[in-house]
Amino acid sequence: MRFGICTKLETADAVKEAGWDFVEENAQGLFRGLEASWAGQVRVMTSALPIPSANTLVPGSLKITGPEVSQDRLREYMTRVLERAGQIGTRILVFGSAGARNVPDGFDREKAKQQILDFIKLILPMAQKNGVTIVAEPLNKQECNILNTVAETMEYVRAINHPNFKCLVDSYHLWMENEPLANVVENLAFIKHVHLADKDGRVAPGLSGTADYRPLFKALKAGKYEGLISVEALDFDIVKDGKRVLEFVKKQWQEA
Repeated sequence: MRFGICTKLETADAVKEAGWDFVEENAQGLFRGLEASWAGQVRVMTSALPIPSANTLVPGSLKITGPEVSQDRLREYMTRVLERAGQIGTRILVFGSAGARNVPDGFDREKAKQQILDFIKLILPMAQKNGVTIVAEPLNKQECNILNTVAETMEYVRAINHPNFKCLVDSYHLWMENEPLANVVENLAFIKHVHLADKDGRVAPGLSGTADYRPLFKALKAGKYEGLISVEALDFDIVKDGKRVLEFVKKQWQEA
């Protein structure tokens, strides 16, 4: 199992020193999809660790739902992102993007759902061409008003039914929504990426002293999960806490 941290490439030395396997970057900052030119390869070449995954896929200014959607702008942006991801070997792109997918007040939700499906269908041929899998991230209702649970997100995954479109499980959002673990168990074959953070304060695993990841890890093991596991936490002091957080996560994985 490979464990990584959602952070900037410039911290990769500290991440590696703490014993982690990879860095998960911000897709907007790394791939600069709104810009025609790109020098991201230089940053990647100097990184102490690989970048197999990236999150925060679409900027909030580029709407996926609502009356301001532009398929042409989305196509242009995602073409650049996916081509650049393919060039540096980033194989997992996380579709959270609350600002882009959030349904405007009063807008028809069925139409919004179709717009999200249309967006996914638009980008999947490009994703497949570049060897990238898009993983949809359920976000709790305090952050987004659509795709809030694994169960809801799986409706989209099943509707699309494409090998390059799967589901992510984030412990923080799972717990914030009080979603039963059974929803994860039922869809293990479609879980292709995992994020971790404690529910209390969204801090790194173990730092709140209240989180038990073993039930989730046991479910993942039962499904023979072999993907990446990234810590996506607030105020994570990697130099100070990186080693003990990794020790905690590995211990919980072993005990699951």
